[in-house]
Amino acid sequence: MFDDFGYFLIRALTSLPGIIIAMVIHEWAHARVAYALGDPTPKMMGRLTLNPAAHVDLFGLLMLFIVHFGWAKPVQINPYNFSNPRRDDILVSLAGPGANFATAFATLIFMIILMKLGFPMSEGMQLVFTSIMVININFGIFNLIPIPPLDGYHVLKQVLPYELSEKLESLERYSFIILIIILMTPVLSIIFVPMQRLILGIFYDIAGLFL
Repeated sequence: MFDDFGYFLIRALTSLPGIIIAMVIHEWAHARVAYALGDPTPKMMGRLTLNPAAHVDLFGLLMLFIVHFGWAKPVQINPYNFSNPRRDDILVSLAGPGANFATAFATLIFMIILMKLGFPMSEGMQLVFTSIMVININFGIFNLIPIPPLDGYHVLKQVLPYELSEKLESLERYSFIILIIILMTPVLSIIFVPMQRLILGIFYDIAGLFL
């Protein structure tokens, strides 16, 4: 029992920086792109900041550790402030996962540079850096799944013809049930494992060209 608790504690401590960074950078990117595209709502709501207090939902953070499914405080936007609502909503939706992928890649580059410079890298530091990289990739992949209320759903809804988009909205009332079903089946592992390997492989290949 103590061994299990010790493993959980180590995993929690090494994962916590990655989870907070992933949440913060994801929501900040949504807010920053929405503001850049003409919507002042995120600024009015105090979301144009990298301060974790503005983005992290404590209960959602706790649920991530308990059931491996959590959430941050969603960024409120008003699409009527956009000059091109459909296009701009897609850009805002993609900004979060894009920022997560960029953070994962930047972490890999930083870790490689430190190692090449001979910086003493403990096992704990490697675990933290690896967690930041993997968790951000997982955040990006998960949020691109096209089910409500995830970013992938917003993108799909905007690219579909209006009639199909309206029909798709009827799924929103079942969003929580759909998420629970997905979490209780092997669907996520079928999606995550190959996608994570693909993205990590691409990142390592790109990094290898320069470092």
